[in-house]
Amino acid sequence: MPETTPSVAHEASPAQSPPARVPWATYTGVYLLLFLIGTETFLVSPLLPTIAGSVGVSVAAAAGTVTAYTLVYALTAPFLGAVSDRFGRRPTILAGTLLFLLGNALAAVAGNLPVLIAARVLGALGAALAGPSIWAHIAETAPAPVRGRAVGLGMALFSAGQVLGVPAGSFLAGWGGWRASFWALTALTAASLPLLLAQIGGRAKGGTRAEPLRFAAVFSVWGDGVLRHTLIVVFLLQAANLGAYTFLGSALHDRFGLSVDELGLLGVLVGAGSALGSLVAGRIGDRARERGSGDAGWIPVWCLVLGGAAVLAALGSPSPLAYAAVLVWFFASGAFGTLVQTLLVSSRPELGATSSSWNSATLYAGTAVGVAAAGTFAHADAGTAVVGGGLAVLAGLTALPLVGRLRPAAVDGPEPRAQGPSRQKPGPGGPGPDGSASGGSGQDDAASDDSAPRDSAPGASEAGTTEAGASGTGASRAGSSEPGASEPGTSEPGASASGAPGSGASRAAGAARAEVTDGRA
Repeated sequence: MPETTPSVAHEASPAQSPPARVPWATYTGVYLLLFLIGTETFLVSPLLPTIAGSVGVSVAAAAGTVTAYTLVYALTAPFLGAVSDRFGRRPTILAGTLLFLLGNALAAVAGNLPVLIAARVLGALGAALAGPSIWAHIAETAPAPVRGRAVGLGMALFSAGQVLGVPAGSFLAGWGGWRASFWALTALTAASLPLLLAQIGGRAKGGTRAEPLRFAAVFSVWGDGVLRHTLIVVFLLQAANLGAYTFLGSALHDRFGLSVDELGLLGVLVGAGSALGSLVAGRIGDRARERGSGDAGWIPVWCLVLGGAAVLAALGSPSPLAYAAVLVWFFASGAFGTLVQTLLVSSRPELGATSSSWNSATLYAGTAVGVAAAGTFAHADAGTAVVGGGLAVLAGLTALPLVGRLRPAAVDGPEPRAQGPSRQKPGPGGPGPDGSASGGSGQDDAASDDSAPRDSAPGASEAGTTEAGASGTGASRAGSSEPGASEPGTSEPGASASGAPGSGASRAAGAARAEVTDGRA
């Protein structure tokens, strides 16, 4: 029926469908929890002297509560992310929320340092279990055209929580003692539970694999070429970003004689820049994917912007110029974080939580290396400029081959293979859901055998779905009015709308990261 093809393609065209919108109301619970996890990160910092006096230890000993939280989160998150990918998002988010609640409640009643450290460990386990699962949940359930915006708002709220944690802890401690801060976190976490129960569906997301959980699954991310390359860029950029920022306050104090109160403005600029960058990057990424160009090209851009702003913040004069540079610096930092988080959880949805957890672990590792490198300089401004600028440029250069690996598959790869009859029989050596080869096309890493059947599985690829996780033939559904239904007017049996000649839908759908299987080697 050749004459029916144009009308079907016209009806399925994304241009004729109402624009997708982020279902904000369905994410209030997870967004609140992300904000609280961010707040918890630095909540204790201003409370250390008060806590030390209350439990009868030195400030240095009380600082062990901060170390315990960050170390436990960084070391356990990859393992707990694999648990989420195996058993699904709903149980791991809810279990993590309960652990986070109990940890803060225990901290509020702790009478000595060992109990307080145990409470912080419990809270870190909860955050490490729930956090990566939340990012994967958002990426899997947000409509593909607005996935970046959904992740971006989550990143903005997480960043805002980190910045507000310090003044919030100080205010609550002044009002009701240091325990009031933990009681506030306990109450707000409890308030998120009914929202999470109502908003996170019971469908198994990320827990579709039949095999038992294996230790090797934790490291499967590093067997995927694209994910491994992305995490290396994250390591370098965060070494530049947070390593340099650690000494920025000292640099500005030495150069301009700024007081402690004036340096407090840095926190406001960091929070505002990070939140704004996260929101803007989400929108830019969605528009880039809609055009079919993909958003990977922005990775080196944000790296270079961050590096230039870090140098200007450390060496620029007068002080208003340095402050403006800080704002740009963390705008780029927030934009980079949103872009990378979206890429990691969308590229291999079945590894979404594991990828996200390694993102956090790599961030902590990079920060430690960056702090050590900047600390070797005699002058704080020199260390901030060299580490912040030099490592950010190195991250940008390292990201350039990653852009090349992603862009050809997104723009040129899927279409030539999208119309062949072999689409009807995807398999380990055959084409994947977007028409690209899921195996046997230059993949020489450990992920090639593992990714093919999962990328071909119904619902494994989120590219172009208006409801993430909708199952069907496994082909992308950009503009399809009924998930799971193949287009009746296509010239090839089994071809999807995204592969139909003249449809153009594969450009919008292919920019989600399921199409990168050709470049994973």
